[in-house]
Amino acid sequence: MDKRKVLIIGLGLIGGSIALAIKKEHQNCRIYGYDINENQLKVAKSLRVIDEVAETIEAGVIGADLIIVATPVSKTEQIILELINYDLKQSAIITDVGSTKEKIVENAKILAKKDVTFIGGHPMAGSHKTGVEAAKAHLFENAFYILTPSSETNMNKIIHLQNWLKGTKAKFIEMTPEQHDKLAGVISHFPHLIAASLVHQVSKLEKEEPLLSDLAAGGFRDITRIASASPIMWRDILVQNKQTLLTLLTNWQDEMERVKGIIETADESNIYQYFETAKKFRDGLPTKQKGAIPSFYDLFVDVPDHPGVISDVTGILAKEGISITNIRILETREDIMGVLRLSFRSDQDRDQALVCLTNNLYEAYISS
Repeated sequence: MDKRKVLIIGLGLIGGSIALAIKKEHQNCRIYGYDINENQLKVAKSLRVIDEVAETIEAGVIGADLIIVATPVSKTEQIILELINYDLKQSAIITDVGSTKEKIVENAKILAKKDVTFIGGHPMAGSHKTGVEAAKAHLFENAFYILTPSSETNMNKIIHLQNWLKGTKAKFIEMTPEQHDKLAGVISHFPHLIAASLVHQVSKLEKEEPLLSDLAAGGFRDITRIASASPIMWRDILVQNKQTLLTLLTNWQDEMERVKGIIETADESNIYQYFETAKKFRDGLPTKQKGAIPSFYDLFVDVPDHPGVISDVTGILAKEGISITNIRILETREDIMGVLRLSFRSDQDRDQALVCLTNNLYEAYISS
């Protein structure tokens, strides 16, 4: 029996992780990969993320049962328009992983002429690492995986795609491309825009107050982490989801006028109520569920200013087989306790680390 063929176009974190999830679940398939970065291709092949390298997209699509376009959204649009010129297998399924859907799905309608099915996709999970070397089969586990089929899409094709992707162990949700872009704009695209604007504000004020960057190294740096995301990706997203973001910006300006008003009047009751309402809503959000923005699984550990303390902490966790994805010293001064912020791949790793370190008499805690 011939093995089914999968082509992954774009071998970064997302494309590589999907490839691993498919390989894990579907052993009777052969995964081909294409990327404009030859080094990424070599790494993907050496790590066995893919089975074969496709020299070109045109060569890679021949005989492919499933084609996954895992590139920035502007590039995805270009690739979809290119595919109409290639020898696509009849009944093939094509999907993408883009953070915007409306324009991509609209452009993909042209593929119906080739007797193939395009179903928009967006796995709402990620990592603070990039590149195929960071790919993990479990990256999407328990995350929402949005599918945006058109009204003409055959239900069997949707089921077929979910079967291809069941190794991701994600939660599949179907919605219209328009609904996706509206919701993603509110809980992902707009927060990234606000984080970037806060960083710009501090950057401008630093010229007047040189100490500002030192003071911003703590909590401010944490709440604006998402501003460190790929400028190329966010350029494309803002262009693609322009109308949604313009509406949200207008609403945000109205909200800030409201805040400005309650500050100007110094109404203590209204000010308190503003923060109390926000706190209740935020505290009521799910804590064990993956959302549109990658979660930070951080553990904070109070440590004495003593030689070897960091290696002791990491040694305890290594002994238990708990991997740390990042470690940062938040504060350490002579004769004062410092704080380590340890980052983990999952809440399970973080919770296990908390127990291990507590058992070894360290003061460790999870910030809310």
